[in-house]
Amino acid sequence: MQNDQTFAPVVLVTNTAPMTAAAYGGRAKCAQRLIRLDMPVPTTVALSFKAVHDLAQGHALDLGLVLPHFGAAPLLSVRPSSGSPDWGGPGAILNIGMNDRKFSELCESHGETAAATLYLRFINAYATHVARLDPDAFDDPETPTAGDVMKALTTYCDEADEPFPQEVDVQLAHVLRSMARAWEGTSARLLRQAKGAPADAGLGLVVQAMAIGVGRGECGSGVIQFASSDTGLPEIHGRYLRQSQGREALDRQVGSLYLTKDPRGPSFEETCPEAFKQLLDYSVLARQRLREEMQIEFTLESGKLAILDAVRIVRSSSAAVHIAVDLARDGIIPREDALMRVDPKALSELLHRQVAPNAPRSVLAKGIAASPGAATGKIVFTASDAQASAARGEAAVLVRRETGPEDIRGMHSVVAVLTERGGVTSHAAVIGRGLGLPCVVGASDMRIDGQKKTVIGRNQQILREGDVITVDGTHGEVLVGHVETVEAGLNTAVTTLLGWADELRDIGIRANADTPRDAQTAKNFMADGIGLCRSEHMFFEADRLTVMREMIFAENEADRAASLERLLPMQRADFTELFQIMEGRPVCIRLLDPPLHEFLPADRSGLRDLAEALSLPLSRVTERVEQLSEYNPMLGLRGVRLGITVPEIYEMQARAIFEAAIDSGVDASPEIMIPLVSACREVELVKARIDAAAAAVRVERGQSFSYSLGVMVETPRAALRAGEIAAYSQFLSFGTNDLTQMTYGLSRDDAGRFMSSYVQQGVYEEDPFHRLDKEGVGELLTLGAERGRAARPEVVLSICGEHGGDPEAIAFIRQCGFTYVSCSPFRVPVARLAAAQCAIADKIKN
Repeated sequence: MQNDQTFAPVVLVTNTAPMTAAAYGGRAKCAQRLIRLDMPVPTTVALSFKAVHDLAQGHALDLGLVLPHFGAAPLLSVRPSSGSPDWGGPGAILNIGMNDRKFSELCESHGETAAATLYLRFINAYATHVARLDPDAFDDPETPTAGDVMKALTTYCDEADEPFPQEVDVQLAHVLRSMARAWEGTSARLLRQAKGAPADAGLGLVVQAMAIGVGRGECGSGVIQFASSDTGLPEIHGRYLRQSQGREALDRQVGSLYLTKDPRGPSFEETCPEAFKQLLDYSVLARQRLREEMQIEFTLESGKLAILDAVRIVRSSSAAVHIAVDLARDGIIPREDALMRVDPKALSELLHRQVAPNAPRSVLAKGIAASPGAATGKIVFTASDAQASAARGEAAVLVRRETGPEDIRGMHSVVAVLTERGGVTSHAAVIGRGLGLPCVVGASDMRIDGQKKTVIGRNQQILREGDVITVDGTHGEVLVGHVETVEAGLNTAVTTLLGWADELRDIGIRANADTPRDAQTAKNFMADGIGLCRSEHMFFEADRLTVMREMIFAENEADRAASLERLLPMQRADFTELFQIMEGRPVCIRLLDPPLHEFLPADRSGLRDLAEALSLPLSRVTERVEQLSEYNPMLGLRGVRLGITVPEIYEMQARAIFEAAIDSGVDASPEIMIPLVSACREVELVKARIDAAAAAVRVERGQSFSYSLGVMVETPRAALRAGEIAAYSQFLSFGTNDLTQMTYGLSRDDAGRFMSSYVQQGVYEEDPFHRLDKEGVGELLTLGAERGRAARPEVVLSICGEHGGDPEAIAFIRQCGFTYVSCSPFRVPVARLAAAQCAIADKIKN
């Protein structure tokens, strides 16, 4: 809880009253700001966080500090005032002070209906929220009478076993205590923590004189805002309802008036032109002085306007960006402030179609939200079926127990991916993010039967191939059937905001891009270059896969060289297109990394097809596949180990890169990255062959080109020996996916099965594949960076794992002095904004 020991427990809100939002909450502080703007705010008293906490603990509040400010026999309201409106809080209670005597007086001055409305509303609210009686016992007639009031008082007496309190101090004391206890209850605490509030978040309370909004003459209440909550564009929104209080105009739209002239019905502008003009003036003033788009709650009593409250308007991600940019363009806030007001993760919603907020959901299964967005399609279970669906023009969702490299072609053909197994850095998750596909992985509460081609959901609901599902990759849910979605799009406000971010950030943002299509996406999102091109993904196209398999099955070096000779022009063409798309921006290409068995089929049908393609007996193909299988392939013959034991592969790739650099016609300076290094000697051996390939291409082509050679640091030993390795490397790019896997001894594909239990029980604060472990993995990053720089001061440092798009990871590695981060193309805008916010935060500190 915020320390408010230096502030009075109760304060009358005036221009000069000593108070802060940290001690009294946002609503109380906003009331003071409205008063300072000379708006007609009713008398307001604020209770501090500490005073409310003491009430919840059973300590009485001296109401002599509150009631004298409101005169004799007042009518009051109490509203919550938390640190953030997003954290919620108990509902407001109106008309405190209504009793039999006040009812009689108001019947004379305002009429029986108005007086009965006020008294009944208070009786019902007090009975439900303070006395905790059953709300069904109390009626809410549309045109109440004195008889309805008497009935409600009798019901209260019967249900509570005591008469309804008549003294305003007793009523107020009970209301304040009830709201304080509601805030500190277990359910309320857990709910607000889920919304991002700290565990010890405090609550203030605001006691305000009622502007009652009912009676004779023009009376009513309403809310008004001057920007759309959906788009952020300047528009007047809200409603006004005659003979009403609080926010009834929004809750009961039947009979309420439009605010501006509208052909559909009468408007507040026409009915109350003077009050409407006042509201327009106040809106301009509030926007300029409060530096925010506000929703204003107002009341009319006999035509006289009162401003009760103003809150920051609720806004979508798109509206948040638009409002921040508009405020900066109008000179109301600086650009730095606009950048800090937008949550980087909110940009993800703008890049992908989303399930409509109010759409009905029938949940089939829940899993890990691996790649944001939403898409609807028919269930398919294999990559070939996915391609067939695409050929027919049908949207499909690939449903697999888990995906592998052989599924990439299918993933290119579908609108979403769903897997029963896997975590945030599993194959499906990484490829899904790279392609911008909505993806849910680790949906362990469903079962897939590949033979029967069925999916059994959490409630034993059975879906079959061809049935329609919607994958919500933003929230990790799989929904049955077609679900309404909202289209995505980068508007000019987002583009402007990111342009400002680029001017302020001091760390590079590159993209992981494996294909020309990925590279174009990265370029569209203004990436500074490509930080990781996984060259093996180019081999999984149908025409290349067969040649790759021929190379794997080659009996000798000559046959292997022949197959690689056929692959060379294919790789060269891809790299050429990649360089041309990036137009001179840096492109870092990782040499072949996965074990060879990943290029081979795993099922009987695939083995038969391969035997036919290679004109070999099925037994020979099966035997060779079994020979290449490993007990733990992720720690076996892969990466640099493959490049040393079968050097022809890396030589072919290096030649393809260098020839592409020449053929591209742009100033391409490729960066070649060696994967899975753990020893300095590995780098020496590969470097010698790559340098030789470069020299040969220069001689053959008669053209010069430049390139740099570096290492992907993804083993703990490479991080620890970074000083030795940096002597032969111009850059060190930390692959945090595998580095996390090896540091923890966790399989990133299988950890999703138990990770939620670990996080819930506090073993890990967060899934380390989702949130960078700054203590363990972070220490290896720090040590590697320090030792690499000590040996080679000019060495370029980066991370290229999926953590590269996480704002917290960006802040950490920026502090470590890294040069750039690389992330999936669709996370580039998020990373650009997060990097700028880090720079701004540092500037504010210093």
